[in-house]
Amino acid sequence: MFAELCITSNFTFLTGASHPEEYMQRAASLGIAAIAIADADSVAGIVRAHASAREIARQVAERQAHQAAHGVIGPPDPARAPDDQGPRFTCPRLIPAATLHLAEGLVMTALPENRTGWAHLCRLLTLGRRRAPKGGCDLRLADLEGQTAGLHLLLHPPHMTTPDSGADDWLLLARGLTRGLARQMHLVMAPRYDGQDRARFDRLSRLAADLGIPTLASARPIMHEGRRRQMADVLTAIRTGTTVDRLGRAALANGEQRLRSEAEMRRLFGPHADAVDRAGTLAGRLTFSLDELRYEYPSEVTGGETATARLRRLALAGLDWRYPEGAPDRVRGMLEHELTLITKLGYEPYFLTVHDIVDFARGRGILCQGRGSAANSVVCYCLGVTSVSPEIGTMVFERFVSEARDEPPDIDVDFEHERREEVIQHIYDRYGRHRAGLCATVIHYRGKRAIREVGAAMGLSQDTVAALSSQLWGFYGMSGTEDARLREIGLDPTEPRLARTMALIHEIVGFPRHLSQHVGGFIITEGRLDELVPIENAAMEGRTVICWDKDDIDTLGILKVDILSLGMLTCIRKAFDLIAQHHGTRHRLATLPPEDPRVYDMLCRADSVGVFQVESRAQMNFLPRMKPRCFYDLVIEVAIVRPGPIQGDMVHPYLRRRNGEERMEFPSDALGDVLVKTLGVPLFQEQAMQIAIIGAGFTPDEADRLRRSLATFKKHGNVSEFRTRFLRGMARNGYDMDFAERCFSQIEGFGSYGFPESHAASFALLVYASAWLKCHHPGIFTCALLNAQPMGFYAPAQIIRDAREHGVQVRPVCVNHSYWDNVMEPDGLGGLALRLGFRQIKGLREDDAAWLSAARGNGYPSVADVWRRAGLAPAVVARLAEADAFAGLGLTRRQALWEAKALTADAPLPLFALDMDGEGIVEPAAHLPAMTLGEEVVEDYVAMRLSLRAHPLALLRPLLTPAPAPRAGPALPPG
Repeated sequence: MFAELCITSNFTFLTGASHPEEYMQRAASLGIAAIAIADADSVAGIVRAHASAREIARQVAERQAHQAAHGVIGPPDPARAPDDQGPRFTCPRLIPAATLHLAEGLVMTALPENRTGWAHLCRLLTLGRRRAPKGGCDLRLADLEGQTAGLHLLLHPPHMTTPDSGADDWLLLARGLTRGLARQMHLVMAPRYDGQDRARFDRLSRLAADLGIPTLASARPIMHEGRRRQMADVLTAIRTGTTVDRLGRAALANGEQRLRSEAEMRRLFGPHADAVDRAGTLAGRLTFSLDELRYEYPSEVTGGETATARLRRLALAGLDWRYPEGAPDRVRGMLEHELTLITKLGYEPYFLTVHDIVDFARGRGILCQGRGSAANSVVCYCLGVTSVSPEIGTMVFERFVSEARDEPPDIDVDFEHERREEVIQHIYDRYGRHRAGLCATVIHYRGKRAIREVGAAMGLSQDTVAALSSQLWGFYGMSGTEDARLREIGLDPTEPRLARTMALIHEIVGFPRHLSQHVGGFIITEGRLDELVPIENAAMEGRTVICWDKDDIDTLGILKVDILSLGMLTCIRKAFDLIAQHHGTRHRLATLPPEDPRVYDMLCRADSVGVFQVESRAQMNFLPRMKPRCFYDLVIEVAIVRPGPIQGDMVHPYLRRRNGEERMEFPSDALGDVLVKTLGVPLFQEQAMQIAIIGAGFTPDEADRLRRSLATFKKHGNVSEFRTRFLRGMARNGYDMDFAERCFSQIEGFGSYGFPESHAASFALLVYASAWLKCHHPGIFTCALLNAQPMGFYAPAQIIRDAREHGVQVRPVCVNHSYWDNVMEPDGLGGLALRLGFRQIKGLREDDAAWLSAARGNGYPSVADVWRRAGLAPAVVARLAEADAFAGLGLTRRQALWEAKALTADAPLPLFALDMDGEGIVEPAAHLPAMTLGEEVVEDYVAMRLSLRAHPLALLRPLLTPAPAPRAGPALPPG
């Protein structure tokens, strides 16, 4: 049977016009036995094709089982047209591949026959990608030496094979290549649909004979169906920076370069149909599948101690560390249960890897906090991965580390955002670049980008594209609304070019545009990572990434450790350091005084500016209504004020039930067990899955697919495909249809912004920690918050204003007292005052601030002394003056700026500042007018984006306050 071995998908960015999944589905409908996704110097899209092949096989198996149960025997008749019999029972096999473009001009498709061939292909792509900047590949003919075992190579001929076209140089290179690899090579014959194909096939047959290799037929499709021709031209226009009207010969002449059936290929190749047969024969030899990839955790064996023994030893030591007075029997039982299950599933190395990363961070004083499905466990609590006590949570360990699901556990670790790079480079140093790499993130066309780029390619004016991108980007799928919006901005939706542009915009949404690096998902292997997946350079120096994203990793069951950054951790760690410095008390996340009533009182007042996760206006509005009084209330708080629960109408029912205004009822005891802790309202992803399993009768496999769709809704939008199955299952189990509809709408809400309970618990701990700091040490919390900028919801001016309202004395920037960071200093009354640092001055560098502080000694007496002793450029001194940093020297802003402007690179030093008679050259005193309060405030904001003098609106209050109404006088006597 025919197999198409040279497919270009849209993961050859801005070239291929169809998704890998679309090729698999089209191949199934055409009855093609196997296809090879062979993108340019990349295997980025093949996992998606692999997942699609699995799904097609599952659907076919279900259909066959259904037909067998109903007495229908055998597959459909292949002689009948597909339209007469429905989808065929073809399960196309995916052949992983890549098309290599060598620097010398040779192009060939590399097809791995076995696992060895795949390893060599990955190493070749890694070599070419690591040699080139991000997005490029620099492979050379010499690189193939010793790297072709297990590979079959399909050589692509040049467009012209005459000597005048430079074919002699190509032929010389091809002969040198085929001389040693003839048994592994074929020459590709592909139609060009220009009326010259038969003659071209004859020439290529002779060329193949001259090279001593057989021919092989391919349509070289760049789209799964001919209707994607316009999309292919649009992508070419975007890639080349022109419009479709100006593409010329770069545009496709027709829509024929598509995936074709065996019958079509035989008709096209005529007397050369044996090349069609050879494609099928070769495909039969290419038995490698991505299912053969076996990911191996790093063994993490040290000093001859097994991973199992080491994990147990560390966990028990951590138990004594966490519970110095002895752990409760319940916690010891939970720990033993978790260790047994981890050992049974062989996940000890995973937990040890995460422990070692966290241990490195702790050794460097880097604050971190674990979250994720398996992070909120006793094992992770004992290993120091998380500081959330297992006694607080209500989660069951099997929900995250399951023998039935046989999936790797998931642990994300947040580190201080200023120091995460230290952790990343430690991982590279420890495991090596060949064993560790970050996941990719596929950047897809969405909203405004799709409108801008397709609109420009279609030749729309810049004004039209700007109007569309600013007004229309949120209205996908609502044609009536879209047409109305078009008319509102003065456009005619029926105009042919605009209508075609809008159709293409809708079609391109979801297309991959380029690869970026994941925020922190690390793949770490025992063996060579570059034999599992190609590694390439990221845009950021010192980073290397693989070409698969987190969904691809999940599909293949590969371990990923998320090394993430969180600004609040930086703030908390700096606050802990300040408390230790000024009060002598050392705190950790796990040792903060728990369940402090004053902290909850503060939150109930919505006094939460700067507090992690609860500082937004929506949270401030919700806090007084919920009135949190315990840690689990904070877990609910974090999860419920999010777009998913809000869109799913979960907020108001929860509040009514919490306040006793609505009775809490459950449609069944089984669902009651799932929903009782959230008062009958599903708030967490885990609950959504349990509703599907218990209420709708989902199988574990269906529930897992639902979970994956929840995690990727914004990318693929496939949650709704479960709707019919869910509603039927709920009805079959006796649940009311209104309840079932409401449940599914809530699940769809999770698809956009759902929150797992384990994540909510980890974030709730940071909510409590930041609220505790704000409550008991408002000055230190403000200082740490300012030193951790940029982060959070509020600007420094708002943070400082809130601190002053809490009684914190804030002192201005001063050349004699400030440092780069904001600091706490004695206020003279037994307390602490916040001294603003040089980092608050806009445009001032940390290096200059360091020189200024180091040369200060007993203080600077003048502006010129700062310039002379610190060696700062006059422009830097002027910037300090503009920020009024010389006020402590008794100088006004204008006086200091006047003196700073007098400094130049050739200004005389003190020794030569006198004239020949020994008298100083005294500049006449300048009479500088004093600045008004309004001018001072404006200049403060210009220099530092904040002012300690007054709020800008306070100066306008007399003008904005209406005058009191005149009092009525005494009544006049009559007559």
